[in-house]
Amino acid sequence: MDPVDPVTEEKPAFVEPGSPWIAPGHSYGSVSDRIAGVVLGRTRKGWIFGFAIAFFLFLVLNYGITMLFFVGVGKFGINIPVAWAFAITNFVWWIGIGHAGTLISAFLLLMRQKWRTSINRFAEAMTIFAVACAGMFPLIHMGRPWLFYWLFPYPDTMGVWPQFRSPLVWDVFAVSTYFTVSLLFWYVGLVPDLATLRDKAKNKLAKVAYGFFSMGWRGSVKHWRRHEVASLLLAGIATPLVVSVHTVVSFDFTIAIVPGWHSTIFPPYFVAGAIYSGFAMVIMLAIPLRKWFHLEDFITIRHLNNMGKLLLATGMIVTYSYVMEAFMAFYSADKFESYMMLNRMTGPYAIVFWTLIACNIAIPMTFLWSYRIRTNTVALFLIAGVAQVGMWLERFVIIVTSLHRDFVPSSWGQFYPTPTDWEVLFGSLGLFFCLFYLFARLLPSISIFEMRDLVHKTAEEAGVIAGAAE
Repeated sequence: MDPVDPVTEEKPAFVEPGSPWIAPGHSYGSVSDRIAGVVLGRTRKGWIFGFAIAFFLFLVLNYGITMLFFVGVGKFGINIPVAWAFAITNFVWWIGIGHAGTLISAFLLLMRQKWRTSINRFAEAMTIFAVACAGMFPLIHMGRPWLFYWLFPYPDTMGVWPQFRSPLVWDVFAVSTYFTVSLLFWYVGLVPDLATLRDKAKNKLAKVAYGFFSMGWRGSVKHWRRHEVASLLLAGIATPLVVSVHTVVSFDFTIAIVPGWHSTIFPPYFVAGAIYSGFAMVIMLAIPLRKWFHLEDFITIRHLNNMGKLLLATGMIVTYSYVMEAFMAFYSADKFESYMMLNRMTGPYAIVFWTLIACNIAIPMTFLWSYRIRTNTVALFLIAGVAQVGMWLERFVIIVTSLHRDFVPSSWGQFYPTPTDWEVLFGSLGLFFCLFYLFARLLPSISIFEMRDLVHKTAEEAGVIAGAAE
């Protein structure tokens, strides 16, 4: 049975590959009704079920963090020499996931790419939520999270200042700046759509709430001009952050002398991996979103094909990084570096290493070359999920296998995750999806005003407006 839109009671116009970025036949009114209807319509049972699962995982996260605060970080499996493990792995993984949103929103906006219009809004939201999840892990890993403010240069009576030569302090400024700019960019883009929801809302409380956050938007020429200038300025600021933030995160490792960390390839390697995992998450969010809310004529097969191509391109960069990392370890003739790479391939964590190779290289690089696979929603979703698992395993391998056997064999040790490690990992997924479910229910997942503009440009290109004018 064909799906029917809950607002307009019309069947969505499915867009075949090679067609325009939006299904033909849409007007300004139909775009507003279809997208705003997802927010202002009734709550679906599927949404309630999915949110309940995410909220359960969020409660698991609360339980794990509560036990950490009562007992201490000994609830984690960390030890000597593996003092960093799941918490820092999760931190780097979540920061990486947040990169694709900024890339889609800012960089593609500056490049005037039309295909970003259908996916930029929820990709920006994904960035905000992923960075929020990431920022939690260094705090709970500190052992005394209530003293986090010591990392900021504030005038205290003890005269103690942060160690600005430490990349851990650089992380604080890089991540907080990235979060602030991303939040501002996301909110500025939301303002016109909040005004649309304000005008369409029937519920008085919703009308007041959307009206408050739309900041008196009237859609005047002055408003639009200032909105465009603000968006371009924030995009110009945000674009370099895509490179700088994960570069700073890589400095946490590359500035150390630990074998496997002390490498100049880490900054570009980490940035490419971040975009790779970020696009994988965008795909995993876009496919269910377009299916559940019947948005196939806004998020078309062409969008999925483009994201599949970007996943393939960044995957190739990641593959090259893996090869060069192994090559440099052996070519350097440094016995510690050589042993580190051999230990990854044949040591106690070899199964994790070869699993990440399969997830990040073998499976995506085999199947994403196929146009049929890139335009098959089920296959593309599964490949993105596999890549996401592989990127988490990559961060685990980099951190744990480099620490558990370093220079002195007498200090070698093993890391074994505890139930608390798993609770916090899966609980962070619950936090992320709780926030995303609320976003999809309360705010437009696709930019209404940008989609209207795309309708206008598509009509112009098709000669509809020109023909009407004649």
